[in-house]
Amino acid sequence: MMAFAPPKNTDGPKMQTKMSTWTPLNHQLLNDRVFEERRALLGKWFDKWTDTQRRRILTSLLERCSLSQQKFCCRKLQEKIPAEALDFTTKLPRVLSLHIFSFLDPRSLCRCAQVSWHWKNLTELDQLWMLKCLRFNWYINFSPTPYEQGVWKKHYIQMVKELHVTKPKVNLGKEATELLTSAT
Repeated sequence: MMAFAPPKNTDGPKMQTKMSTWTPLNHQLLNDRVFEERRALLGKWFDKWTDTQRRRILTSLLERCSLSQQKFCCRKLQEKIPAEALDFTTKLPRVLSLHIFSFLDPRSLCRCAQVSWHWKNLTELDQLWMLKCLRFNWYINFSPTPYEQGVWKKHYIQMVKELHVTKPKVNLGKEATELLTSAT
């Protein structure tokens, strides 16, 4: 590697540089080797930087990139970020998300409501709870207006509270056990 040239005069602290180690060379094989050495050095520095320093340098580099280079970075990031982190309810049509939630028992629906605001809104829709109520022939005695939300969930909870049932000691069947466990 090229190094700093010694100072030409000794009159002051000023040093002149002929070629630094960062100066590109005219020989492709040497350029490749120097590039790899510098890339490795940059990697060592990056490993020692704090999170804030890393973010600053990444921002600076991304701002210098062309659009095609930024798209390349985007594709690379998408490969690294696990697909499991995607929320299927935001990707699927609402009807399909509701269909998936319809298979859950009431307790699981209440747990899903704690995942995010979006899931909370989906799991509290009357479309889901009406099916749960109708399975046990629990009907509401009025027609809710389009502005009333959560009527069927409230009705389900009220009907379960009125049962005043304790957990059975014997196996009563899947549907009855589900009803009783969701009530507690």
